[in-house]
Amino acid sequence: MTESGKPILYSYFRSSCSWRVRIALALKSIDYETIPINLIKDGGQQFSEEFQALNPMKQVPALKIDGITIGQSLAIIEYLEETRPTPRLLPQDPKKRAHVRMISDLIASGIQPLQNLSVLKQVGQENQLTWAQKAITSGFNALEQILQSTAGRYCVGDEVSMADLCLVPQVANAERFKVDLTPYPTISRINKTLLALEAFQVSHPCRQPDTPPELRA
Repeated sequence: MTESGKPILYSYFRSSCSWRVRIALALKSIDYETIPINLIKDGGQQFSEEFQALNPMKQVPALKIDGITIGQSLAIIEYLEETRPTPRLLPQDPKKRAHVRMISDLIASGIQPLQNLSVLKQVGQENQLTWAQKAITSGFNALEQILQSTAGRYCVGDEVSMADLCLVPQVANAERFKVDLTPYPTISRINKTLLALEAFQVSHPCRQPDTPPELRA
């Protein structure tokens, strides 16, 4: 990719980590090209030598931008924040910023990896649903409690932050795994508010170039 070229996002429509980055790109009005990496097809295109050269972890997302390639969604979002600071996704106030990072990490390290495709494969078909539900409810029990003290309109106060970019895709996963969201009124309320925003709609899994026709909005 040339320095002046469009950023390239290696993404899978249903990947919640890719969705986080798509929301950031949309919020910051960054025009980019999508190269879909199908995590199911061909035994998983993320395992191809070509993709592994880009991201040795064999995971999406990966973003080619400014002449570098970055893997890991939160690292990508922090880079976008540092190079394209408007609109701000990390609050200026250090305490609020700590809350945003804490919530983002809680989801990105404490929930999502435990119910990730690669883990579910190890758990065995018959245990997948209960395993995923347990991982998500245990994380959501903590998250609901934290949000009760940090939330305003969104996860931390009234500005959309990196925490919100993590929340929405994780709630979508919870719904996919048929988790009862009744015990999580704060999570549900924030999620609903965020889904009404354009950046969260255009980046939605049902509106991606690689979304199968039957799942399109």
